[in-house]
Amino acid sequence: MKRQSAIASALGLFIGLTITSTGIAQAPKMKMTTPIPPGIATPDKLETRLGTLTSVDGVPDAATAQKVYDNLDFQRATQAYLNTIQIASMNGMREAILKWGPANYTALLFEELMDSKTLFLTPNTTSIYQLLWLDLTEGPMVVETPPNVIGLVDDAWFHYVCDFGQVGPDKNQGGKFLFLPPGYEGDVPDGYFVQKPQTYGNWVIWRGSQVDGSTAPAINATKGKLRVYPLAQKDNPPKMTFIDVSGKPFNTIHAMDAKFFDEVNSVVQREPGDGQDPEILGQLAAIGIRKGQPFTPDARMKKILAEAADVAAVTVRALASRPRGKDFFYYPGEGVWTTPFPGGSYLFLDKNNARYLDARAYFHFYATGITPAMTQAPYGKGSVYAVAYMDSKGDALLGDKTYKVHVAPNVPMESFWSFTLYDNQTRSELQTDQQFPGLDSNKKGLVKNADGSYDIYFGPNAPSGKESNWLQTVPGKGWNMLWRIYGPTKPWYDKTWRIGDPESLD
Repeated sequence: MKRQSAIASALGLFIGLTITSTGIAQAPKMKMTTPIPPGIATPDKLETRLGTLTSVDGVPDAATAQKVYDNLDFQRATQAYLNTIQIASMNGMREAILKWGPANYTALLFEELMDSKTLFLTPNTTSIYQLLWLDLTEGPMVVETPPNVIGLVDDAWFHYVCDFGQVGPDKNQGGKFLFLPPGYEGDVPDGYFVQKPQTYGNWVIWRGSQVDGSTAPAINATKGKLRVYPLAQKDNPPKMTFIDVSGKPFNTIHAMDAKFFDEVNSVVQREPGDGQDPEILGQLAAIGIRKGQPFTPDARMKKILAEAADVAAVTVRALASRPRGKDFFYYPGEGVWTTPFPGGSYLFLDKNNARYLDARAYFHFYATGITPAMTQAPYGKGSVYAVAYMDSKGDALLGDKTYKVHVAPNVPMESFWSFTLYDNQTRSELQTDQQFPGLDSNKKGLVKNADGSYDIYFGPNAPSGKESNWLQTVPGKGWNMLWRIYGPTKPWYDKTWRIGDPESLD
């Protein structure tokens, strides 16, 4: 008996030691008991970033369950924010356009170019922007496009629909595009470039080019050729309204705080879900955004959404300003210039068909308008974009300091190059004493160095004698810039020609 008692005591001690060392409760060995491989069972007590998590043999206690659900809701809200920035961005564009007049028949024209009074994601200061909102809720719509433009259509989810103009099927001659609403089953007449968007709302934007410094040819072409009308009224189309919005303040930028979720919800309610990724719709549904249902978070969820929005807002700003993958850099380890297209895909896909989630969030936070032409244009066509938030030492660009960028001779281009400065907060043109915070190689008076290179200066005041090659910044305000080449040629792509980094002169 003493021997049996000793064995039992030893066994009990062994079991107790097992519980202490692994935190996993031990059950008595039964006839069918087999060893459980390591890593399957979860300890009854875990120390984590959420604090202590406690369970009873695999069942979390009530307090722990609430803790992990709060964390789950926070995670899903944060990821939903990062994965739907494009939806909020397009909603912001829609709201801005419709404040000027009804959809379809109101075209906004920047007849004197877009200056910094407009809050608009990273526009350039040389193109003639023109845009409208296309609504298909009443049926098929025809858009007659002007010639000699770079135009595109994206849907309400910010998915690409089509190009027109320079890289469109109309071959830059202008044409009749027929847009069919989701689920349309009626007759489709001949004689149109037929498009089938997956949403009722669609953003139509096109850029014209100046001719000898004048915007008039592009504006006149739009006013003379652009028409939008229901297919049913093709023989008697309604009159278009053209509004010059140059120099008139208005905002196209989405919210960055918890109102972001309300903006996304408005799109979910308006549009069919068939055209959206079920995973994204599932993330939104998990935080209460479901089509056909009110979005009414309770006090607990409002607090979580507010914190998630704050964390996501800072996260996406980090993705844009300090991307951590080498594929985001034009010159990895050797330069600060970045691209939001690390895989060279407008769908943000790598060669193995995996989505660059960080790239998608970066792009849609920073820029607007998605088309294959942004990444697949042949040599000498389209344009390329390089982003700089940092100077050559890796420090953020500040409005108090003066910087220089060296542009080497023989820029690889068929057209021209440009710099444009942007406000870090709004990603819109930097508001300074200069109407247009940009300059380009066509600027009159731009000073070229003896070897054909250029030095461009950025700071609160122009260095003496460099006024023609200077863009103003604002003390106390951070900024970033875009370098663009229009009609880039092979040396840009093979990197035998490189743009210099911003160098601090202070």
